[in-house]
Amino acid sequence: MSPADRPHPVRRAVTTLADGRRLIYFDEPGAPDRTAARDTRPPAPFPAAGTVRHDVRTGAPVVFAPARADRTFDPAGVAADPLAPSTPGSPTEIPAEDFDVVVFDNRFPALGPPGGAAEVLVYSPDPVAGLADLGARRMATVIEAWVDRTTELAARDGVREVFCFENRGPEIGVTLAHPHGQIYAYPFLTPDTAAVLGRIRAHRDATGGDLLGEALAAELASGRRVIARGTHWAAYVPYAARWPVEVEVAPLRAVPDLPSLHHDERAELAEFYPALLRRLDRFFPGDDGRPLPLPYVASWHQGPVGADGGLWRLHLRVFSVRRAPDRLKYLAASESARGVWISDTTPEQIADRLREVGP
Repeated sequence: MSPADRPHPVRRAVTTLADGRRLIYFDEPGAPDRTAARDTRPPAPFPAAGTVRHDVRTGAPVVFAPARADRTFDPAGVAADPLAPSTPGSPTEIPAEDFDVVVFDNRFPALGPPGGAAEVLVYSPDPVAGLADLGARRMATVIEAWVDRTTELAARDGVREVFCFENRGPEIGVTLAHPHGQIYAYPFLTPDTAAVLGRIRAHRDATGGDLLGEALAAELASGRRVIARGTHWAAYVPYAARWPVEVEVAPLRAVPDLPSLHHDERAELAEFYPALLRRLDRFFPGDDGRPLPLPYVASWHQGPVGADGGLWRLHLRVFSVRRAPDRLKYLAASESARGVWISDTTPEQIADRLREVGP
């Protein structure tokens, strides 16, 4: 294995929770064995995963998961944090008394077998440390967890797409304050991926070109909306950004998914991405002049499972519903009923502000 392909060293250990769900520890060198810790909670019925129906008019899938109505909502205090390490007398979703990064099957899944999955990824035992606060080493471990879960889930029968994402902030609807991400495996192509894939195919058939690669090249050539550029990654505000704050991050090399990144690309991402998130947190000042943490959705767009994945280029989109320090963007009739966004800003203004707040 060449140095460029050598992964960040992580020890992967699998255990089982009391109700039969699987949990995976991703630990850095020198960490103790976590699997000796057992889930002491009494076994509980595992809620059924959601079912899928398709809209007759559009064909779009809709997931119905009524068990999620009972999911944990804003538990009071650190002692009630279900994503914290377990302590004597206070068992949580994570049996060990400490951990680096952990992934487990969601207790209230939107999707499940066959062909689907819903997992939770916890970045750190620290109840307030988000991705922007992690050092490069821990961020590299998170990246290896994304790679691991994408690889395994994509290999399951019936899975068409693997989606790694994060919802951050109560404005987005987050019900657990402990920073975490999620990973879904879909048994269908999501509407966004299907639409983009259709445009990629049409462009290739008409011109022989690479739609996403050409869009990236155009952004880099213009430079007007570029926020940051490294050896392997670039961040920019998309030409037709819809949200009040929106940034796209892409590797400069054509790769379809996270597992396809080589070691140097993963290592740079471990520093590049948290730095971008820290910059986004400076976009809006609070009443006291200090940065106002930005609520956001961060979504990795990976190639679909199968032959079409080779047409794709991996990219990440981070966007926020906040349009002013004290105001949110709501999706009204044009956006919700017709899918036509009306923006109160421009991509160039967003880019100008992100450059203004500095690296």
